[in-house]
Amino acid sequence: MQTINERLVALRRWMKENALTAFVFPSSDPHNSEYVADHWKTREWISGFTGSAGTAVVTLHHAALWTDSRYFIAAAKELAGSEFLLMKERVEGTPSISEWLASELAEYDSPVVGVDGSVNTFVSVADLKESLATKGNMQVRCVDDPMDVLWLDRPVIPNNKICLHPLKYAGETTESKLSRIRECLVKQGADGLLVTALDEIAWVLNLRGNDVHCNPVFVSYLLIAPDKVTLYIYKDKLSEEVQAYLSTEHVDVEEYDAVVEGLKRYAGKALLIDVSSTNYNLSTAVESEKLHVGTSPIPMMKAIKNEVEQDCFRAAMLRDGVAMVKFLAWIKAAVEKGGQTEMSLDERLTGLRAEQPMFQGISFDTIVGYEEHGAIVHYEATPETDIPVKPHGLVLIDSGAQYLDGTTDITRTIALGELTEEQRRVYTLVLKGHIQLDRLHFPAGACGSQLDAIARAPMWREGYNYLHGTGHGVGSYLNVHEGPHQIRMEWRPAPMQAGMTVTNEPGLYLEGKFGVRIENTLLIVPAETTAFGEFLKFETLTLAPIDTTPIVLEMLSVEEREWLNNYHRRVYETLSPYLDEAEKAWLKEATQAI
Repeated sequence: MQTINERLVALRRWMKENALTAFVFPSSDPHNSEYVADHWKTREWISGFTGSAGTAVVTLHHAALWTDSRYFIAAAKELAGSEFLLMKERVEGTPSISEWLASELAEYDSPVVGVDGSVNTFVSVADLKESLATKGNMQVRCVDDPMDVLWLDRPVIPNNKICLHPLKYAGETTESKLSRIRECLVKQGADGLLVTALDEIAWVLNLRGNDVHCNPVFVSYLLIAPDKVTLYIYKDKLSEEVQAYLSTEHVDVEEYDAVVEGLKRYAGKALLIDVSSTNYNLSTAVESEKLHVGTSPIPMMKAIKNEVEQDCFRAAMLRDGVAMVKFLAWIKAAVEKGGQTEMSLDERLTGLRAEQPMFQGISFDTIVGYEEHGAIVHYEATPETDIPVKPHGLVLIDSGAQYLDGTTDITRTIALGELTEEQRRVYTLVLKGHIQLDRLHFPAGACGSQLDAIARAPMWREGYNYLHGTGHGVGSYLNVHEGPHQIRMEWRPAPMQAGMTVTNEPGLYLEGKFGVRIENTLLIVPAETTAFGEFLKFETLTLAPIDTTPIVLEMLSVEEREWLNNYHRRVYETLSPYLDEAEKAWLKEATQAI
């Protein structure tokens, strides 16, 4: 198997043959997905970095990788021994990609930067062209994927069967969704829409798949025209049942690779393309006079869960809570007995979830970070990094599941024995931030960037901060990360609306020591309407006790203690009927008032 540096040698040979001075590898696929099928993990193949977010850039002489704070520690370890320099995004002194390229390529008269037009959005290519043009005589050229030549054992594009997502879970027919979409398109002056995001296609068609690890989606495109709908997909993926369903819904089927030709012969007058999420090749395949640049209405529609989806979330969270309680009731005694590691804890928790009805798999790779590994925000234990878990310190466990009726995401940080005063204080600050956000009432239409500071305030007062987002949307038996709304420091204008799900997950991470994160999934619901308008609040969907042993009680306000006691009372009352006597007794103790 080739080393990373050997792969770079092969890439540079290809670059010279194609008159390229540099090449940019994003993390996405042709559908601008966050998590991609193995076939499109080209950035990982060329760099060795396995995180979900990052951009690799290779010149004829050097290589660098940009990623965010979630992966700084992990990326440093994975890039060690290769040519790649780690570029820490949003850290002062880190050059942008265009700044670095301008510096690296200054010696060339007319450098050409290559990008694969099938996995870079139109906007990202346009932005790179504009940025490089201002920094010298540098050009950007869209080319074919070099991995078709260089990656000799490249995995094939997945071709797994897809299945129906019944109306009892979806809550709305495909016909109704298409009608609403078309109404939105008319308001934008368009008569058609190209849908490229895999979770959006699954949502519109009430179908689910298994093409991407942990995400129940399937590789395809959907073209909504004035008088027809066409699904571009490998037809082998369709069972007779699904074919009959699509026929009933008046959805035509064409082969996946025929989408470009379908765009070229689009018969409508104005096809809406969201160029911020659609790849360059597809964006430029539409006749210019028919191209209508705009924002797809689907992400916002999908984010607002209907009443059936909300009830399904509650049912899924209940079963997930039962599995979590069984795990939490087991963990401390098991660790004290000895023989447990990060990976064995992961296996135990996944096994307990698998016992629950309608379990379909995990919703993302479980994070079990003991002590210093807890400070690695997106740490994933491997046989090489797995360490024993001992009866002292903190273990951070971020996990979730896919059920037929909902997707879960929960983090608990657990005290396994003796803690330092620093650990207890940091834990309490994170808990305070979590509670403050959960208790918030806010005007309808406020955006997540306005809410973010509420969770950070207790930490900021003590000089602490974290660089990841505070919350993200969660799909309805779909992707665990869902937009367009987010709660984070960076400006995200998407309004928060009743019916949206969102996580509440502040954290603090002390490199080389430990990390703390506490996460629940919330549902935004109406609070009240006053003379100043409609106000919203959160309903906590996640049901699992929060460890009270690390809390510095005098740091909690009366209101914060009241919130925790009320939450724990609800957890016990809801989950106890589904537990055996020993588990019920443990939960009673774990949820006692403080």
